[in-house]
Amino acid sequence: MKSINWDDLRLFLHVAEAGGLSGAARQGGVSPATVGRRILALEEALGVTLFARSARGYALTKAGGAVLERSRPMLAAARALDSWRSAKASRPVLRISAGTATAAFLADRFSELWHPDDAFQIAFVTTEARLDIAHREIDIGIRNSPPESGNLASRPLQTLRFAPFRNRHAAPPAGWVAVEAAHARHPAALWVLAQELPVSAWATSVATVHELVRGGAGIGVMPCLLGDADPSLTRAGPLIDTLTERQHLITHNDDRHRPELRELSRRLAALFARNAPLLAGERPMAEGASTPVD
Repeated sequence: MKSINWDDLRLFLHVAEAGGLSGAARQGGVSPATVGRRILALEEALGVTLFARSARGYALTKAGGAVLERSRPMLAAARALDSWRSAKASRPVLRISAGTATAAFLADRFSELWHPDDAFQIAFVTTEARLDIAHREIDIGIRNSPPESGNLASRPLQTLRFAPFRNRHAAPPAGWVAVEAAHARHPAALWVLAQELPVSAWATSVATVHELVRGGAGIGVMPCLLGDADPSLTRAGPLIDTLTERQHLITHNDDRHRPELRELSRRLAALFARNAPLLAGERPMAEGASTPVD
């Protein structure tokens, strides 16, 4: 059996997080073609198929999932060393993990989270997959439920509600935009699949659902923090009560008293509190308006 190339294993983790070669290439600083070749080399070294490949992306096989679980501690250790080296050389980097919709919400309000004179920097790890906080893959996770195990600290944030949206300026679409089953992890994505609705376009993330709905591809279910804040969209139906959830800010219990992590957590909690009506679906965009109604 060939020995494992650890750089290939790192690229494997990037593909698993991104769900495809392009996203992994951006994270790894190489070309998609290089990522594809290195994944094939890793599969040959391990003697297993790690991903089911399709036009919609890369989905982990059962063997790939097993490799992912066994390689996470290695990646966590490498990232811990990177953070330590970063802290020694400059300001520490705090990694925030959130789904693509929440990440977009935070990115739009970045100036409320970080100031140029802060003693830390922020890195967004945008993925619908749950990264391992206990193994320090990230520093802060924004999740839709508190942790059930592990040495983790949890802080409740605000209520998040969901609704169907469509392009406000186009004719009402006949079909829906859905996250394909291989990437459908969130209850909202699973809800759409369970309704057996006519689907006109498929996506692999909520962010892509948002872009397709903006383009008039169909109706898509998304959190109100995303749909109600977009002036090009309007609701295509009432709030979906069964998808209502509470957001939680989660950190490693041993790290939560670090000054920079404590300060960023405070700012995140304050940001969610200030935007509570938007998150709860209490500020739908009025027809023809450019801002949500109060």
